[in-house]
Amino acid sequence: MSFANPDLAKIHPMAPKEIAIAAEPVDERVWVEQAPNVWFRPLLLNTVQGAWCNLLRVRRQGVLSRHRHPGIVTGYVIRGAWRYLEHDWVAEAGSFVFEPPGETHTLVVDSAEEMVTFFSISGCMFYVDEAGACTGFEDVFVKLDLCRRAYAANGLGADYVDQFIR
Repeated sequence: MSFANPDLAKIHPMAPKEIAIAAEPVDERVWVEQAPNVWFRPLLLNTVQGAWCNLLRVRRQGVLSRHRHPGIVTGYVIRGAWRYLEHDWVAEAGSFVFEPPGETHTLVVDSAEEMVTFFSISGCMFYVDEAGACTGFEDVFVKLDLCRRAYAANGLGADYVDQFIR
């Protein structure tokens, strides 16, 4: 493709930098624990649109969380398998998942085999109880704070997370 004006082919100097990294880190300290045997690895923390992309890693079986999203969520299972109590499908390695906004679902891992899934989350995630009442939430800023605390404590430094912020 050629441009009549070569300057149009350039990225604007105010545009955010690209991110091109190995998704699964060699350094275990990059994983951030969010519950016992449950970690996430940030890939993008989009503070402008309130979205984030991460890997979710689970090393236990059981019910992880009942939650709802106001925006869409997409996922791609890299290893292992998981399902939602509210559906009859199982997301296995190689599966793509689309979650419509507003649906409440309960993530379950049935095997002790490690599960790793890439998720792209638009907006907040609300944790809800059996009656649907909100019991907590996570958004891009909660994820950012969790990363800062974890990286400060494990020697990477609180500013390590800055490379994922856009």
